[in-house]
Amino acid sequence: MSTLLLKRPVLDARISTGAVPEFIDAILRLGAARASAYVCCANAHMLVEAHQDPQFRRVLDQASVVTPDGSPVAAALGWLHGQPQPRVAGMDLLPALLTEAAARGQSVYFYGTTEAVLTAMVARARRELPALRVAGWQAPPFRPLTPEEDAAAVAAINDADPDLVFVALGCPRQERWMAEHRGRVRACMLGVGQAFLVYAGLERRLPEWARGLWLEWAYRLWLEPRRLARRYLVTNTWFVWLLARHLLTRWQAKALPARPSGRRGLRTSLRHGALKLRRADALSTVHS
Repeated sequence: MSTLLLKRPVLDARISTGAVPEFIDAILRLGAARASAYVCCANAHMLVEAHQDPQFRRVLDQASVVTPDGSPVAAALGWLHGQPQPRVAGMDLLPALLTEAAARGQSVYFYGTTEAVLTAMVARARRELPALRVAGWQAPPFRPLTPEEDAAAVAAINDADPDLVFVALGCPRQERWMAEHRGRVRACMLGVGQAFLVYAGLERRLPEWARGLWLEWAYRLWLEPRRLARRYLVTNTWFVWLLARHLLTRWQAKALPARPSGRRGLRTSLRHGALKLRRADALSTVHS
């Protein structure tokens, strides 16, 4: 579709690029078209997951839009491709999309977390954005659904007929859910996870100056050390190592002159050597 943004590779994934308004417009156009599509908000954890799991890599590859959710991912795009890329975080994308959806008359649906979180979200949306059409919401149980339960959930979403479906099931569960339901849910699905709690006012967010210093991960680790310790202290370190290795390999490839390889390269080198010898012989004959 013409609404899609250019994707560029970072490690084993392809991340969408562009200014924040371009992301918002592309996603809302997907929703307005009732395209059964999905959007992933990629942080370092997701890219390491894609590096280790080919199946999850396909989930990211098939997404219509993959936003650079984490500051390291946005920075990596700039380092690898020579063009600055702003961070497009799910926590910022959710309120921005709700505001623009209200302006365009588009409807939204919330799927995931708990009834308490969803109730708080809908209350805020209706208070701050009275023109926003909230088509509905669901809080599925914290277990795999039976085929019958899943079919009922999909039917409820499609009956509500939203443009956008915001999904919060946790990573990588929500990304897998969206990929599995592409073609079944008639809307653009967005995996925004923790953004539900922040929008509901149940979790505070660091001020913008602290986010600019890449401190948000430390704040979230302080809030949920048991759940996030491995992700931030192990997985994110692994991401830094993989990226550093990739950048070093690129630098070495540029620093070393290209040399022909294999039999064809050997024949080329021999021909060049023979040509130089013949030229040297010719010059010596002329000057003798």
